[in-house]
Amino acid sequence: MLSKDDLIDLLLDISSLDSECEWVEFKENYSNPHDIGEYISALSNSACYHNKEFGSLVFGIEDQTHRLVGTTFSPQKTKIGNQEIENWLATQLNPRIDFNIYEFEYEDKYFVLFQIFATRNTPVSFKGEYFIRIGSYKKKLDDHPERERKIWQIDKQCVFENGVSKKNLSPEAILDLIDYPKFFELLKLPLPSNIDGIIRKLIQEKLIAKNGRGYIIKNICALLFAKDLDNFENISRKAVRVILYNGDNRQKTIKEMESRRGYAVGFEGLIEYIDNILPAKEEIGNALRRTIREYPILAVRELVANALVHQDFSISGTSPMIEIFENRIEITNPGKPLIDPLRFVDHNPESRNEILTRFMRRLNICEERGSGFDKVIFECEMNQLPSPKIIIGDRFTRVILYGQKSFVKMDKMDKIRACYLHSCIKYVSGDFATNQSLRQRFHIDPHNYTMASRIIADTIKEGLLKEYLSDNKSKKFAKYIPFWA
Repeated sequence: MLSKDDLIDLLLDISSLDSECEWVEFKENYSNPHDIGEYISALSNSACYHNKEFGSLVFGIEDQTHRLVGTTFSPQKTKIGNQEIENWLATQLNPRIDFNIYEFEYEDKYFVLFQIFATRNTPVSFKGEYFIRIGSYKKKLDDHPERERKIWQIDKQCVFENGVSKKNLSPEAILDLIDYPKFFELLKLPLPSNIDGIIRKLIQEKLIAKNGRGYIIKNICALLFAKDLDNFENISRKAVRVILYNGDNRQKTIKEMESRRGYAVGFEGLIEYIDNILPAKEEIGNALRRTIREYPILAVRELVANALVHQDFSISGTSPMIEIFENRIEITNPGKPLIDPLRFVDHNPESRNEILTRFMRRLNICEERGSGFDKVIFECEMNQLPSPKIIIGDRFTRVILYGQKSFVKMDKMDKIRACYLHSCIKYVSGDFATNQSLRQRFHIDPHNYTMASRIIADTIKEGLLKEYLSDNKSKKFAKYIPFWA
């Protein structure tokens, strides 16, 4: 909901426009409820088409001059039959999109603002008819099929990254909020010698934008480059949490930290912090001691980066979380994955946050072609760790990275999961899983080859593995590939 200060800022921004745009309509006084319903359809569809968060229908602005003249229209006092106008309008819209009606005063004048949220993937109709704005005119959407096609295709998640975190800022205020030296350092660019050059580059990268009375900072800019996420109310709850527990459960917390810096400027510090609190052991050589971490930091790094870029920002009140136990690490992000977890290794990368993902790739924080999970599996095999486990909940994705566990202490599903992921890594590397390669994966002695054979048979029975058809019929030299190959 918008505060009165937000409403006044929005009113002034709208009145400063050179003309009505396709997601804003001015009215001086009330006409009729059917017109309002058609405008809600048109503005919602147009906001979607232009990738805006919402459209606005404002009463109290003179159409030609844009003067703030006030209005006599009061939605609270207007009824259609026995229904309040807001309820009546909502029942005539399909799908039922969100819209808010605000009535407020400014400079002793009365104004009404309809905040109409953009529809997503489905055009919205009013009483069975679809409308859209073309220039400053309301038109029937059926007459503009190219715009209708685009509305069906638009992905709603792009809106969050382009949303506004702060507005009406001076250049100096932006530089107080954003770690701009780190921005230039990460992109390997020289730092401009003056504020105009810095602002120009931030605009060029679509991290900030000019608006009527100053500048806005977009969500993508705050997420990546904020000095302190607490300065951005709408994304402050997206800060990464790290919790270290005593033992194998959540009963006793040793320490908890919330990373308050933007994801990009704080990433290396976050990984260093995690690395420093991971379980470790000392190895004593001939003359020196050295500390060996139980978990490969490269695997941890990839999983944390994935949690950041693949989270669902539409889920409020939760954030990426790294929980460290005595025997495992659990890395959780809001939202379900877009692809089947069984295909994480081979599938082409898909992200619900394309803008965020592209930027993180440019900064060398994320993998270019989705090979990050491949690295995690490879690191687990190299360090003789159990394969990671993926858990999908109603509103979250969790990856569990296990500490050292001997072969005899692994349960049946641990071994099946490791066998399947071993075959995936082999296949995407142009090779095949075999009894011998699986024995090497588990450090099984050659004379115990039947142990590996049993794991292969169990994995085939689970439908995760199949034998590669070749001319050689000997089981001793059999080759295996994942079920999807």
